[in-house]
Amino acid sequence: MRTAVRICLSIAVLAALSIPSVRAEEDSAAVVDMTYVGDVLHNARGGLKTGTAYLDDLLLQATFDLEKLAGLSGATFFASGHAITFGDFGSRYTGEFQAVSSIDASPAVRLYEAWYQQVLFADPLSLRVGLYDLNSEFDANEPALLFLNSSHGIGPDFSQAGLNGPSIYPVTSLAARLAWQDPSGVTAAFAVLDGVPGDPAHPKRTAIKLGNGDGALLVGEVDYAWSGGRVGAGGWGYTARFDDLVATTPAGPVQRGGNRGAYALASLRVLGDAEATPSVDTFVRVGVAATSMNPVSTYIGAGVVGTGLIPSRPEDQAGLSVAIARTGHPFRSAGVIAGAPVTHHETVFEATYRAALTSWLTLQPDAQLIVNPGFDPTLRNAVVVGFRFEISPLALLNK
Repeated sequence: MRTAVRICLSIAVLAALSIPSVRAEEDSAAVVDMTYVGDVLHNARGGLKTGTAYLDDLLLQATFDLEKLAGLSGATFFASGHAITFGDFGSRYTGEFQAVSSIDASPAVRLYEAWYQQVLFADPLSLRVGLYDLNSEFDANEPALLFLNSSHGIGPDFSQAGLNGPSIYPVTSLAARLAWQDPSGVTAAFAVLDGVPGDPAHPKRTAIKLGNGDGALLVGEVDYAWSGGRVGAGGWGYTARFDDLVATTPAGPVQRGGNRGAYALASLRVLGDAEATPSVDTFVRVGVAATSMNPVSTYIGAGVVGTGLIPSRPEDQAGLSVAIARTGHPFRSAGVIAGAPVTHHETVFEATYRAALTSWLTLQPDAQLIVNPGFDPTLRNAVVVGFRFEISPLALLNK
């Protein structure tokens, strides 16, 4: 598998270097992209300890139109890889449950996605098979993606689930996804994924291991989108059994089935139209998860995002958000039993501003207040300040 990672990354690099204009030509047979993201974060007070850290993520990805390349009608192949050199901010400084940075992960180089998609019967229906990030299509609310905190990418009620999390950043699993998109704006999708992404015993490897009681993760979502917004609802469940947080037997924790949850999301443009700026969008997401097997029982996140509020800077975005993760009674009871009391919630307030400085460089100052980090009543509320920058090398080459 390590060889596969090197091969896929090498192909992406060679394609990027040999076809410098391919990024701008979205109708090309091959579209290659490369993005480097860096976060400079400082925990000014509270949490585990104060301090500053640098996080980064290099993403290489390539999309191949197999109809143009090989004559396969309605076929697409996509591959991507992540190279993370610096990470682990939360575990060192803030101790939060909802990660301050969406790119905060242990250093590793991995093949991330590699899937084949085929249009079936007619354009609205498609099948996708391979290594797959479910958050690329499920539980994703576009206005919320401005924020650094990971809870606005995928809700913590969902991201906490499973023995090694669901198939999301930074580790994915094999999956099959069927999607139907109607011209009216209705979309329905269903996916079956390996229940344990990667290999928990070797977390830095790109590994595909099936069986051993991993079970499967089943996910479904239905959405309706129009020019001014979107509403959607989804649900997920594992076929495997998991340890109960409280109930035990002489042999160990009680094993339970029914590890599942549901979520709903919405976004609405309250100022401006679909094409012009300035504009203001609001969003909200709620989610629930089985309390007997998961720390977070309920979650609600909401925010407001303004685009082009400064007339001379039409692409800049500013946002305010809140993310509230509430613990279930079984998790709090388990904490009492273990001698480590647990609070009822962790709440994160975030303010951010994303400035498009050039076609290839963005800068995003950010501030977050974390109330009850890690649900630990012994930790002071944390205040994190810093900034994110994004570099698109191919956009620079294409200038």
